[in-house]
Formats: sequence, structure tokens, C-alpha cells
Amino acid sequence: MSRQELHQTLWPSTFVLDTNIASLIAELRRALDDSAATPRFIRTMHRFGYRFIGRVDEPPILAAATPRGAGYYLVWDLRQVPLADGYNVLGRGGDASIWIDAPGVSRHHARILIRGGEATVEDLGSKNGTYVASTAVTAPRRLDDGDQIRLGSVVVTFRMATSSVATETAS
Repeated sequence: MSRQELHQTLWPSTFVLDTNIASLIAELRRALDDSAATPRFIRTMHRFGYRFIGRVDEPPILAAATPRGAGYYLVWDLRQVPLADGYNVLGRGGDASIWIDAPGVSRHHARILIRGGEATVEDLGSKNGTYVASTAVTAPRRLDDGDQIRLGSVVVTFRMATSSVATETAS
């Protein structure tokens, strides 16, 4: 990645000196027990940026990867968060069932009710609104597998695990 790409990814609207990136890379190297002189993971690309050079072993791909025991879950970034039967409050409050600490998300933003084989979402009076696709949620709304829910600026995907999907056996 170029230093410019790193700046845009880590600090999109903030002025930061190149020395901050160098300091972060040094911290990563310390954590990985890596060295700039003889790198195993991060190579400096002089006058450009940095390159990951570590070996990557990919796990076998399964046809259905779901959290254990979860029939319903939310996908947010690289996380899969199982939903419990009953009410699941989404927000940045410490007492929220699903904690989403992001700008524009209210302390108690929305809730998803799992009951009787169905899931519904409703807004809890949030400041920035709750949307499914591009439609504002103004009353409890039924969720279908793959629905995208926007909470302020955060988008999560609602997923339903189906037991009828077979998994592939890894060899």
C-alpha cells in the first residue's frame, strides 16, 4: 500500500505526518517480532509505502459458515454477530445487546425481535434513523435474509442460517 492509501484509510479527513505511519509500522513490527532489516511480514517499499510479505494459509472454504447455534445473525465488516431469541438492541450504549460504536449510531438505535421463526426491526427514536435498503423504518418491519440495515452511517446485513445448506468436507 502506498503511504497515501494508508493516510486515506486510517485518517481520511485529518492531516497527519508521514512519521505517524512509520511509527505505526514500527509498532506492528515489534508486535510481530519483525525487523525492517530482515523482514518476515512487512517490507518497506522506499519512497512508496509498505508491502505485506508474510505467508498466508487460507482455511478450507465451507459452503455455509455461520456462528454455532445461531439461526439469525448480523454481518458487520468482518464480524458475524449472533442474534438471540427475543429483543436485540443495537446501539453504542454499554447496555446494548449488539454494541456498534460508530459515529451517527444512537445509544439505543434500533432493535431486532426474533420470535416464532421471524425477525423484525424497529427504530428506537434514533437521531439518524434506521433504514432497510433505502426505506426508513417507521414501524416494525419484517426482515428477510440478506436485508441491509443502515443505522446512521453503519450498514449491517441480516442473515438467516438455514439447516438445509450442506457443507463441503475439507480434505
